[in-house]
Amino acid sequence: MNFPGLQHDDTPLEIEMKIRGLMMDPVTNMPIVVLKDVAGDTVLPIWVGIFEANAIALEIEKTATPRPMTHDLLRDTIRGLNAQVDKIVVQELKDDTFYAVIWMRQDGEVVTIDARPSDALALALRADAPIYVHREVLKNARLSTADAQNVTAEQMRQWLEGLNDDEMGRYKM
Repeated sequence: MNFPGLQHDDTPLEIEMKIRGLMMDPVTNMPIVVLKDVAGDTVLPIWVGIFEANAIALEIEKTATPRPMTHDLLRDTIRGLNAQVDKIVVQELKDDTFYAVIWMRQDGEVVTIDARPSDALALALRADAPIYVHREVLKNARLSTADAQNVTAEQMRQWLEGLNDDEMGRYKM
């Protein structure tokens, strides 16, 4: 018997991740959201835009704004429609671009919505929804990172995994 989200050997296709940090890439000066596997040491850096990084940072730091920001409005709209965000999944990496899906439920019906990972992450934080990354994305991201930069994927992974809180602060937004 096959269950959604499981491979034939009962290995989950989606890995639960948490946001480990938000930092500036010291080379490109672009924001990076660093996701880390909740049950292991796998990390996934996702480069995002400044405005999206700001939306994520505001929620990580629990900074109140005088008026609702876009992701707050989206969360409030979802709640107003008696729906809930079940999870977000970074489910594909194609041509060095990540693709995410927001999984929502309304009146027992599941609805999926295509989203940029940065927007999905900002919403997941606000909706207190879990974050998942498809196993294939993690595998392909390691290969893509190695191809796209002069450092290997293993060097990037070791650098990100080895950052302590003080070092993360040095590169924070």
